[in-house]
Amino acid sequence: MGRHGWNSGALRWRLTALLGVGVAALALIVTLINTLPGGGGSTVGTTPDGDKVHGTPAGPKGRVEPDVGWGFTHTQFSADQGGGAATRRVEGLLSKDGGLPQNQAIMGWGADNPEPVKGRYDFGALDRRVDFVRASGGTPVITLCCSPDWMKGGKAGADSTDWSQSALETAPQSKHYADFAALAATVAKRYPDIRHFIVWNEFKGFWNDAEGRWDYEGYTRMYNLVYQALKKVDKDIMVGGPYLVMDSVDPRAEEASTTFKGPWGAMDQRVLDAFAYWNEHKAGADFVVVDGSSYTRDDELLPDEFGATEKLTAVGEWVRRQTGDLPLWWAEYYVEPADGNDDRKGWSETRRVAVQAAGMIAMAKGGASSGFYWNPEKEKGTACPGCLWRPTEASDGGGKMPMYDLISRFGAAFPPGTRYATVSVATDDLPNVRVLATDRVVLVVNTLDRPISAQVDGKRFAMQAYGVKWLGR
Repeated sequence: MGRHGWNSGALRWRLTALLGVGVAALALIVTLINTLPGGGGSTVGTTPDGDKVHGTPAGPKGRVEPDVGWGFTHTQFSADQGGGAATRRVEGLLSKDGGLPQNQAIMGWGADNPEPVKGRYDFGALDRRVDFVRASGGTPVITLCCSPDWMKGGKAGADSTDWSQSALETAPQSKHYADFAALAATVAKRYPDIRHFIVWNEFKGFWNDAEGRWDYEGYTRMYNLVYQALKKVDKDIMVGGPYLVMDSVDPRAEEASTTFKGPWGAMDQRVLDAFAYWNEHKAGADFVVVDGSSYTRDDELLPDEFGATEKLTAVGEWVRRQTGDLPLWWAEYYVEPADGNDDRKGWSETRRVAVQAAGMIAMAKGGASSGFYWNPEKEKGTACPGCLWRPTEASDGGGKMPMYDLISRFGAAFPPGTRYATVSVATDDLPNVRVLATDRVVLVVNTLDRPISAQVDGKRFAMQAYGVKWLGR
């Protein structure tokens, strides 16, 4: 079973070259048996009972809340596959730290096409990811993206999935919005212990070329159908959207907002318009979801990499005002611009962790109660910038990396419902540090590429260049 990201390569099922007429005839019979009437496509490897409960769902942990806390998203490669010892090492690491909230898409980013033919399902890869989340004690979250090919004008069939980026980023056709909602309900029935669902991902495919704006009407229609379908499965399921990318631009850009801007740039007015429409016309929401970067769409860090994180605070405060203080989630957040291959490996790990910590502090100050780090896991090798653990293909993989310490500790120190406290910072240190505190713990980040002596909460201590320090109170 392959694991799919944007460019996963070959199709899932391929018939090997047939030797002999008898074998060819047998293969033809098998193909006919596994093809639906009317050219519906191959159903090899699929089943009709997608809503059958998978495995042993975790028991209820009390009342379902709309917040889940700080965790990470599984991407194309993760610890559900690889060396047994390495996989168990990650499971143990996560279990020790309470599992952490873990987000997984239903198609792509490690999951196969869940419904290659209408009414025929393949949840094998998604089952494996869910099993991993359960084994590691995590809180599972599902992102309802992306959609089977037949819902977006492509071919049906277990051997026909187009895994190209352009295909995966295509939204369902409006005539299939109800089919996508039905798929969402099937997923909810299959995993009854998953109580939090995000609808779609970054408005992918919902761009209105004719009008040069987002197709927020289409997205909202689909969102409402999904919301209603999930609530029909279980009224206590928590549903959120719209998962818009909160882009900022140069304030001089044509699309720049004239009212929502700061030293970090100006918000793209088209994004704000899309958010406003969804917010006004949504059937309901238990939490609100956004994603975005501290830098502009042109990869500018304004005024610098640490100052740019203030955008995350500003966006959070704006979103909370619009929604009447719905719980705020960041489904993705980025503080380091990517290269042409969408890799982020230009910074040292020390700098990366420090700016990431500053970004998380900024999100918390903006009112966010949940956030998911996009784990850039690799399949093999030892070099894995920004990864949470070493790749698990090798038997000695699975060891934690510096970013894991930050994400896990931040989640434990600042869970949903945290009451933040104000602490004293020496005047000379104010421009050089970022601080987040409760009555029990203080997180301090040195924003300079040199050692400093800082005084925070009445304590003086040394910090290394780009240092991240935790203080008890």
